[in-house]
Amino acid sequence: MPHIDSKPRTDWNAFADAALSGRPLSVEEGLDVLRAPDDELLPLLHAAWRVRSKFFGNKVILNMIMNAKSGLCPEDCGYCSQSIVSRADIPKYSLLDKASLLAGAREALERKASTFCIVASGRGPTDRELREVAEAVREIRRTMPLKICACLGLLREGQAELLAEAGVHRYNHNLNTSRERYGRIATTHTFEQRVETVEKVKAAGISPCSGVIIGMGETDEEIVDMALALRALDVDSIPVNFLNAIPGTPLEGAGRVSAWKALKVLALFRFICPYKEIRIAGGREITLRSLQPLALYAANSLFVGDYLTTPGQEVSRDHQMIEDLGFEIVQYAPEPAGSEETKSPAGS
Repeated sequence: MPHIDSKPRTDWNAFADAALSGRPLSVEEGLDVLRAPDDELLPLLHAAWRVRSKFFGNKVILNMIMNAKSGLCPEDCGYCSQSIVSRADIPKYSLLDKASLLAGAREALERKASTFCIVASGRGPTDRELREVAEAVREIRRTMPLKICACLGLLREGQAELLAEAGVHRYNHNLNTSRERYGRIATTHTFEQRVETVEKVKAAGISPCSGVIIGMGETDEEIVDMALALRALDVDSIPVNFLNAIPGTPLEGAGRVSAWKALKVLALFRFICPYKEIRIAGGREITLRSLQPLALYAANSLFVGDYLTTPGQEVSRDHQMIEDLGFEIVQYAPEPAGSEETKSPAGS
């Protein structure tokens, strides 16, 4: 049941004003958002919409991910069905060939996605895998109007530069949880190593993408810390995932995040990272359920199609939802050869 509070109502428009003026919320203000009474959810989302509409209007960015290499991962991330500690029954295969990646890109276009993300399991790419991904990226860039995102794990020196030369627009490497909680979620690498990869990507001139997973036992204070950490990292795109507790993973017993809490989390990220692409990512269907349309008043992006090892919503339903809201899907229009692409909030 929604939580109804008799305390005086908060002026959520003041939070929007702060975001629009460039002032980050304090930790205390962030906690106010996450702990807002449920009967204030619509005013809270209206305030988040004021910020979202300032920078993105009614535009929605669609992304599609392709699981280009599945399972076979030596890392012990507790949420992941592909990790070495997972007993989940999932497909396991090495890096797909170039023809398969090109077919995935064509599918992204059919789904009206403007960004196609090539995802590979593992600690980080081998030199051979990196060369094969780079070759596919060059062909996609040459033949299709798509932005390309890569998500290949921790990067070694020089690897980000190779991806940049191939034409990768964006690189995803999520922080996933707070610095304080990280050792309870994964022990085979550190929070700091994830931050280092994001910094390598930025140094190579690739647009950084990094986000979180909500529902892994974190406190409200940690959620605020995650949002502030991503603001400090100055990432361009923030996928907000909600844990899908997959049987066979260490976190299989974690409960579902409520739809009300998920909407408050999205409003928080909009206030703290006002002009960034905020994407409703994994777990949105099972978490938000019938309230998915409301999430787009705070977020301006979502994934279409399946996730890495779990099914997504039927693509036509996503298109219908966006149309029913009166929103528009962003189409990526590449700059002519030889010109420098410019970034704009509405189309990034």
